[in-house]
Amino acid sequence: MFSIIQSEHLKHKRTFSKKLIVIAPLFFCLYTVIVQIFLPLGVKPLWGTFLQLVFNWWPFIFIPLGIALLGSLTENREEKSGGNRSLRVHNINPIYLWIAKILVLAYYMLLSSIVLIAVILLTGTISAAGSVPIFTILKAAVIIWFVSLSLIPIHLFVSAWKGTVVSMGLSIVGMFAGVIVAPGSHWFLLPWSWPLRLMCPVVGVHPNGVTLAPSDPLLDPSVIPIGIFVSLAAFLILTMLTAQWDKKREVK
Repeated sequence: MFSIIQSEHLKHKRTFSKKLIVIAPLFFCLYTVIVQIFLPLGVKPLWGTFLQLVFNWWPFIFIPLGIALLGSLTENREEKSGGNRSLRVHNINPIYLWIAKILVLAYYMLLSSIVLIAVILLTGTISAAGSVPIFTILKAAVIIWFVSLSLIPIHLFVSAWKGTVVSMGLSIVGMFAGVIVAPGSHWFLLPWSWPLRLMCPVVGVHPNGVTLAPSDPLLDPSVIPIGIFVSLAAFLILTMLTAQWDKKREVK
C-alpha cells in the first residue's frame, strides 16, 4: 500500500496541485492584512480579530473550493494519462488505488494547513496586537483539516463521475449551504458546515463572519468532539463506498 501511495504522490510532481497548497494560505492571510489596512490610522487589531477573519474565510472558501479543485485536477490528470491502465497489468486491487488518491489529497490539505499556520504567525506578528495565541492557531487549523477530510472522497467521486464543472458547482452550493446550516441544530448532517460550526467555539466567530457575543450558545465547546467523531465516521464510510464504486467502474 505504501508503494501505491508513493506512486500516487509522484503523479503530483510539478503540477498546479503543489502550487495551490502554498498559494491559497498566502492569499487568505494577505487578504486579511489588506482588510486591516483600511482600519483607522494607528489602530492595530487584536489577534482574536485577525484569527476570526482567517479562520472564517479559510473553511468557507478554500476548503470546499480547494478540495473540489484538487479532486478535479487528480481525475483530469488520470484521464489524460489513460487512467490506471499501466497499473492494471499488476495484481493491484483498484480499491487501494482509490484510497491512495484520497490519502495523498489529505496529505496535501495537511501541508496547506501547515503553510497556513506559518503564514498566520508571520503576518499576524506584523499586523496584530497582543500575545501570539499559538495554541488557538494550531487547534483551529488542525480541526478544520480533520473535519474536512470527508469532502475529499465526495468531490473526488463527483469529479470522476460527472466532471469538474459539477464538482466545482457542488462545492459552491456546499459553501453557502454550510453557512446556512452551521448555526442550526442539524449542522452535523452537512459536511460543508462542520469546519464553520467548530470554529464558533474555537475562535469565537459566527459562520457568517460576525464576532459572537460572550453568551452566545454557539460558543459551546461540546460540538468539537461531536464534529470530530462524525467527520471521522463519515470519512471512513465515504472512502469505502466511493472505493467500491470506483472498483466497479474499473471493471467496466
